[in-house]
Amino acid sequence: MRHPAIADRAEDAEPADAANLVSLHESIGALLASRGQYRQAYQHLRSALDLISELGTGPQIPEQLRREVDRLRREHAEAHEQSIRDSLTACYNRRYLDQRLGELLGSRDTGLAVALVDLDWFKQVNDTFGHLVGDRVLQRVVELLAEGLPELGFCARYGGEEFALVLPGVDRATAVALVEAARARVEHHPWSSLVLGLRVTVSMGVAHECAPRVAEDTPRPAERLLREADALLYTAKQSGRNAVAHLLDGRAHLAGAAGGRRAVATPRAGAR
Repeated sequence: MRHPAIADRAEDAEPADAANLVSLHESIGALLASRGQYRQAYQHLRSALDLISELGTGPQIPEQLRREVDRLRREHAEAHEQSIRDSLTACYNRRYLDQRLGELLGSRDTGLAVALVDLDWFKQVNDTFGHLVGDRVLQRVVELLAEGLPELGFCARYGGEEFALVLPGVDRATAVALVEAARARVEHHPWSSLVLGLRVTVSMGVAHECAPRVAEDTPRPAERLLREADALLYTAKQSGRNAVAHLLDGRAHLAGAAGGRRAVATPRAGAR
């Protein structure tokens, strides 16, 4: 049995030790935050806040810590959002596309479509009107592509002037209709209001997945879907551009009006 005086000193030491630990967590959190390591900083400040709550100290320090934790949470969320966004167009980047597409393919029980989009003759836009106009064109094309996407659908920059549309929860016919509508929006946009003489069109290839299919001797579903969309994009470009190519009963077709007036080039997987 401990002497009462020793017991009292031990009880008195516990809050002091905890207070030192709180101060240590706060210091580490501030250091990590100054380095931009917001997730780790947030964890240390949360630990400090939990310790203070256990000590039952007054409300001033917890409120101060809560504000700091909220600030770091916002900064971490902003930093994460910036890491998955394309800096020019503000749409998602390739990193997010690869991650999210894999998640959707692994967890869904409905159809999923991916369309690869390429601006037609974009080098000529840059050469004729300058790169600043080219940047404005990319930004406006992204806005037009993003209109009318289904729930959880998104647009991502695939590379250069190439973009990807991911359309979850849709059947093949709906996917083709949505992508054809996006192509038409780009074609009919009043580009001359940006600069006189400017005209912009896009070519698109749509691949659709009804159910996950994974086999050890084949590419991952995301890779296979992107390769199919890429081959169909090549078909659209070889078939005259400003068109949407898709597969129907194993054969390539062009959507919309282009399908009734153009010959269809044979798709070649991976060819561009």
